[in-house]
Amino acid sequence: MSVGILSYGGYLPKARLQRSEILKAHAWFNPGLKGLAKGEKAMANWDEDVVTMAVEAAQNCLEGQSAADLGGVFLGSTSFPFRDRQNAGIVADALALPKNQMTLDMSSSQRAGSSSLRAGLLAARGEEKPILVIGSEKRPTKPASPLELTNGDGAAALLVGQGDGIVADYLGGVTEAVDFVDHFRGEEERFDYQWEERWIRDEGYMKLVPSAIEALFAKADLKAEDIASFCFPAAMKRVSGMIAKKMGIAEAAIVDNLQLNVGETGAAHPLVMLVHALEHAKAGDVILVVGFGQGTDVLAFRATEALAKLQGRQTGIATHLANGRQEARYSRFLAFNDLMDMERGIRAEVDKQTGLSTLYRNREMTQALIGGKCTKCGTKQYPKQDICVNPNCNAVYTQVDEPFSYKRAKLNSYTADQLTYTPDPPTYFGMVQFEEGGRLMSDFTDIAPGAKLEVGCEMRMVFRVKDFDPKRGFRRYFWKATPVEQAGEALAHAAE
Repeated sequence: MSVGILSYGGYLPKARLQRSEILKAHAWFNPGLKGLAKGEKAMANWDEDVVTMAVEAAQNCLEGQSAADLGGVFLGSTSFPFRDRQNAGIVADALALPKNQMTLDMSSSQRAGSSSLRAGLLAARGEEKPILVIGSEKRPTKPASPLELTNGDGAAALLVGQGDGIVADYLGGVTEAVDFVDHFRGEEERFDYQWEERWIRDEGYMKLVPSAIEALFAKADLKAEDIASFCFPAAMKRVSGMIAKKMGIAEAAIVDNLQLNVGETGAAHPLVMLVHALEHAKAGDVILVVGFGQGTDVLAFRATEALAKLQGRQTGIATHLANGRQEARYSRFLAFNDLMDMERGIRAEVDKQTGLSTLYRNREMTQALIGGKCTKCGTKQYPKQDICVNPNCNAVYTQVDEPFSYKRAKLNSYTADQLTYTPDPPTYFGMVQFEEGGRLMSDFTDIAPGAKLEVGCEMRMVFRVKDFDPKRGFRRYFWKATPVEQAGEALAHAAE
């Protein structure tokens, strides 16, 4: 039975840091950055990381899909928040996925995303169960470095498996592993050490990638003229065109690398570009996607008639591109990424140690946002308790699990607190009323500067970092509420 892509999804942070603001701060020292200062880059909020962005992309991907029989979750990244705690396991918990599945982190190479996809396809064929493959990245960059301007944050997810619902058939894949060191990050280092660009282009991209593409063409019985979309995730200008020309791939097939408005999302970028290509593909199109890092992954897919059904969803990379919000405060980027030593005040000095036993006992309530539903009267409530909150019922021990993370809500009340410490003041929080029943006093996130929330506006729940314990290097996650914006609305607000 054939294997392929069953669904796809993506996520980009709302803030778009203007590269011109980065240049203003560093042109006095490195005027050569001017050539990279066009456009904007996706900038994660202070409460976003690889795990939270992976959850967003996965929720997008699983919309309308059954997650009950998943075979596993594969997560690729080089910027995991935990080096010795399985990050894919946190994602699976947040999505309330079944426990009888394999969770796997893949790292240590910019091929982590594309290799996760290839491994997921192989596993789905053997397991005969769908595999959720996610690439997510939030790479730290040194101020005034070229990578600071070219990198961006984001995630993409693909559900791969067998069956009649395949939207893109997997035609084959090739991996050529070569210890070509274009950059590296040592064990105790925070930032990448980058080698000279011309060397990377001439000896890396232009020699290693064509060799792998030729091998795939032979394996999958493909020709250059068959390729409708060529996804090559490099920030370097003109390289994708040079490779396409060398291989005989039409220039019109080159997929936008999103450098102008997102940046290179590291190990996630092959998947981000693949999702974006799927959003615009038509039945019969062959999509070629490349992952590069200590060798090359090359994978080919052919879009099917079923793809059109997914393209009508108001989700994915295209929607997040439209919902970006311009960010001109470079100091905010530095603060969110702990790149400057700020005086945060006495209120920030509270010990934030997390009781791991308490976290474990309450993980369904906190990480998965599982509440309760009374089997006697149907009342839904959060948190789940022994007694139904309906005063006309008050039944005891009648509640079953009820997930709230996917539910839409309306804003009941809110406040903006300038005194409570938050990395992004003021602190917004309030009461949200879920449309199907249930209430939650929640923190809010991704509130536009100077925004005026209105009671009754539509809200949705997002998985975010609740707080960070700097003494022990531990971060706690929880769900927050954020306003639902229509495509283009955030950009329109930014322009006003």
